[in-house]
Amino acid sequence: MLKIYFYLKPGKAATGKESPIYARLRYKQQSLAISTGKYISKERWDFTQKLRNVLKLEKEKVIRHSLDTQQLCIEKKFIEMFKKDGDISLVNLRDELRGKNTSKPNEISINEILEIHIKHFSKKVSTAERSKASLQKYERSKELLTSFIQKEYHESNIPWNKITTSFVYKLESFLKHESPFKSKTGIKNNSVVKYMRMYKTACNYALKMELINKNPFGLYDGKIINKNVMYLSQKELSLIESKRITLERLEKVRDIFIFCCYTGYAPIDASALTTNNLTTDNNNKLWIQTTRAKTAISSNVPILSPVRKIIDKYNGQQIGLIPPISNQKMNEYLKELAILCKINKNLTWYTARHTFATTVTLGNGVRIENVSAMMGHTNILQTQHYAKVLDSNIMEDMEKLNEKMENSKL
Repeated sequence: MLKIYFYLKPGKAATGKESPIYARLRYKQQSLAISTGKYISKERWDFTQKLRNVLKLEKEKVIRHSLDTQQLCIEKKFIEMFKKDGDISLVNLRDELRGKNTSKPNEISINEILEIHIKHFSKKVSTAERSKASLQKYERSKELLTSFIQKEYHESNIPWNKITTSFVYKLESFLKHESPFKSKTGIKNNSVVKYMRMYKTACNYALKMELINKNPFGLYDGKIINKNVMYLSQKELSLIESKRITLERLEKVRDIFIFCCYTGYAPIDASALTTNNLTTDNNNKLWIQTTRAKTAISSNVPILSPVRKIIDKYNGQQIGLIPPISNQKMNEYLKELAILCKINKNLTWYTARHTFATTVTLGNGVRIENVSAMMGHTNILQTQHYAKVLDSNIMEDMEKLNEKMENSKL
């Protein structure tokens, strides 16, 4: 994409030995220089590291603010032109910046907004800030929106400013009851809410980039319905750990599952772990340090003995800390493991993460804020959902209440 950097024009010193500051634009094989209209001495330019240091002189602060503003304007104009043509000339971009304004922001379509946001999101994926799976969901959300517009309006697209509250809730109804996917029709509530929030997020980005002047999905208020999470009891977890397994593939699946039960990592995060994620603290305790692919939130977990045994067992056999396996195969083999261990539950890879939150940590008195930090949750409300499902905690509190009541009778 477009790259911008500022430099002093050589041999162009003005009165008072100040030189003009230019912006250098690079896009693919194109390069173009644009005057910013600002001047500074070479000594001050070098001393302030091209105005990137903390500035004390008011004049330099004003120049820095002007350069930041100009860079933002260039980037916004580039995005406007790019979404219309897909590829642009830097000369045309310069002409637009000099006052030739042919853009009509009100005419931008909702699909174009999604395309722009998807391109922006792709950059985050390329730098590992967000996951590839999340990007695929955004791409899927665009396909669903196009299907709805074609069915409801017999068009392939629609301008963003034609989206009404009625459009938003008709779209929600379409996703829930009519949207086709493979051999199924309709999407469950929680997935629908997530898709609708994606549309809102994309429009918020367009709002920030001044492509639109309000978010047509701003009033959407669909709610996620929290379900009882599937997790293993301590007895079931111990049963899987101690089960003698002769099939190598099931043994590996069991080890991966146990690894996640005692670390809480989601499949995508667990699969990406390598020895580079291992670190030792000042007390010589071993930790796994990483950042969640889904949210870019730190998720650092002390290594418990079952995890250490698995890491040692597979050390040097593959790049990662655990053997590589697809999510599909993992879930398929976990069903075999459940039958083998006589556990009447639909085990999935995510059951391990839920087990870490409930049985392994909260059920053993680990403070909820620490569990939240280890799981990489964006807020503690996500972790509280796990705390609500622990009947053991409820029973413990009720036993304390019963004891008080019995003592009061004495």
